[in-house]
Amino acid sequence: MFCAKCHLKVCCKEEYKIEELPDFCPMKKFANLIERSLKIYKENAQVWKIFQLAATIEYYGYMKWPRIIELIEFCKKLGIKKLGIAFCIGLSKEAEELCKVLERHGFTVYSICCKCGGIDKSKLGITEKLSKFDPICNPVLQALILNELGTELNIILGLCIGHDILFTMFSKAPVTTIAVKDRVLGHNPIVALYTSYWRSILYGKT
Repeated sequence: MFCAKCHLKVCCKEEYKIEELPDFCPMKKFANLIERSLKIYKENAQVWKIFQLAATIEYYGYMKWPRIIELIEFCKKLGIKKLGIAFCIGLSKEAEELCKVLERHGFTVYSICCKCGGIDKSKLGITEKLSKFDPICNPVLQALILNELGTELNIILGLCIGHDILFTMFSKAPVTTIAVKDRVLGHNPIVALYTSYWRSILYGKT
């Protein structure tokens, strides 16, 4: 499947002929899965509610609201009261500010720092340490604590790559991301796709 390389995007046309579709198009190869996805939307109440609200937020907020406002409106319309934030210690100030904003809108917010547990890396056999006492980032613990607290939606704020994956794996509540970790590019990783300097590095030209 090569949707990223397709310049036709027939999927955005109201009407199309099957012969217009590229040979690799999933709409040609996986027509059965299209029907299966529609069935899931229609038959799974939680999936339908989230899907419907996502469309509503897109309609009212597209090109108008920043992501944090979208998050607030989404949670309000979904009827969520308890939110969890799994944050990187390097974004502590941002986590504090996000908590204040969400609390101001009436949400109960629990926040768990990545270093929670204070477990040195050597305890898990990791020798590549940045300092004598170098506590692990503990996304599994972050998820387990928020599970115990009964959060209804969890928010990732700046977790490292891999840690975000583990947190999502162990979180019982649905997970959304407000920011990812990229200290080099100000936590905006796709800048590397826009700038000639980083593009040359990505393509191995330097």
